[in-house]
Amino acid sequence: MNRNDLRRLDLNLLVIFEALMFERNLTRVAARLFMGQPAVSAALGRLRDLFDDPLLLRNGRTMEPTARAMDILKELRPALDTISDAVSRVKEFDPSTACNTFRIGLSDDAEFGLFPPLLARLREEAPGIIVVVRRANYLLLPSLLTSNEVSVGISYTTDLPANATRKKLRDIGVKVLRGDKRPSPLTLDEYCERGHTMVSFSGDLSGNIDLDLAKVGRTRSVVVAVPQFSSLRALLVGTDLIATVPDYAACALVEGSDLRAEDPPFHIEPAELSMVWSGVHDNDPAERWLRSRIFEFMSQEARPIP
Repeated sequence: MNRNDLRRLDLNLLVIFEALMFERNLTRVAARLFMGQPAVSAALGRLRDLFDDPLLLRNGRTMEPTARAMDILKELRPALDTISDAVSRVKEFDPSTACNTFRIGLSDDAEFGLFPPLLARLREEAPGIIVVVRRANYLLLPSLLTSNEVSVGISYTTDLPANATRKKLRDIGVKVLRGDKRPSPLTLDEYCERGHTMVSFSGDLSGNIDLDLAKVGRTRSVVVAVPQFSSLRALLVGTDLIATVPDYAACALVEGSDLRAEDPPFHIEPAELSMVWSGVHDNDPAERWLRSRIFEFMSQEARPIP
């Protein structure tokens, strides 16, 4: 296809093609791209004609891409990234008049403990923007970035896409939350004997804290696991249950409640909270502004924990 032939190509079709390859579901693509499902179905028909391939084949209740479709995606994604980057570089960004929609992936602890003051600043500087938060963790974040469902994520991270950039925000310090009336700090024996409430997105009943306990030859008993930090206030107050949580989440939970936070009675190796984003957004002025505000309000330097 030469340059003249490109004039007859609708670039929107390629964006829809990319979404179809990741979602593999017409309804989800329609929701993601703010289109009607009939329009997505029609676009798939045009894409099949364009590439002379069925692209997606039904397999029971799901749709699977053909080998040809995956080859096309592999070649097409870098080109779309380049086009997006080139266009974004020439755009000016004025927060006071902007109407951008920003999609941010946040771990639950970051959303609960660090996001509210960030949102207040974003709304102050850019009252016309829309902020969409997606729940993310180290398991979900790579796919959210790869599929462009979020442009930036804040979480503890491990493996990331090859074109992702990572910037450390802070060490994740740890506090023990308790809602009983006993004045003395917990001893290690008391910590291990108490029932523990754990925030677990995946439903696992152990984590890095248990590895640090094992180093001193001890274990704990997790008796309740919940998926989000906001549940802890109601669960802990007036009980002997305790929860070991990031220090910034502890600060938010203690405020205005009968909970109190204290240092753990043994050493817990801090993890890192990081900001990560796809390389395609490196030079987007709007995304650079967003990342600067995230660092301003979520980094250790900007918001130390007492």
